Amino acid sequence: MNKTRDLSYMALFTALITAGAFIKIPIPVVPFTLQYLFTMLAGILLGAKRGAFSVLCYLILGLLGLPIFAQGGGIAYVLNPTFGYLIGFVLGAYVTGRIARGVKSPSLWRLLAADFAGLLVVYACGMLYYWAIVTFYVGSGIGIGTLFLYCFVLAVPGDVALCFLAAFLGKRLIPVLSTDISSIELRKGA
Repeated sequence: MNKTRDLSYMALFTALITAGAFIKIPIPVVPFTLQYLFTMLAGILLGAKRGAFSVLCYLILGLLGLPIFAQGGGIAYVLNPTFGYLIGFVLGAYVTGRIARGVKSPSLWRLLAADFAGLLVVYACGMLYYWAIVTFYVGSGIGIGTLFLYCFVLAVPGDVALCFLAAFLGKRLIPVLSTDISSIELRKGA
């Protein structure tokens, strides 16, 4: 990829993740959004570094005050117990991209494995952060069973479905995005 295309794709995924935050289904504690779908696709289609960077740009924009997170924005959002999931999105996109793009033409199974590895990272970060904020900042504490129920069991089914969707879309889109612009022009006879 060239630099202009890289920046365009990273900006596109930052915008898609932002839009995904506003497509939500309210469930207790952690709202279900399409952010995770777009963070996985960023890793799959852009690779580990570019994918994680596009998610990091989204995170920075939200922390600078743009209300682009599922529940608002601003620097105080770091005190929101669900902020750990946003940190997990950055790391998850990196892990997903690293696994998915470890070969030139990844299989559907490899993409699915990459998605589930990214999902594990997102939930690990999210649950750990949630526990830390509730325990140390809010001061109310939360039991492991309650944490697991509200921060994993209730939220993960939708994200598992998104893993399958991202793997399918990634398998279809990787060849399209990997095609060099000049080879497209040569085929058209330009």
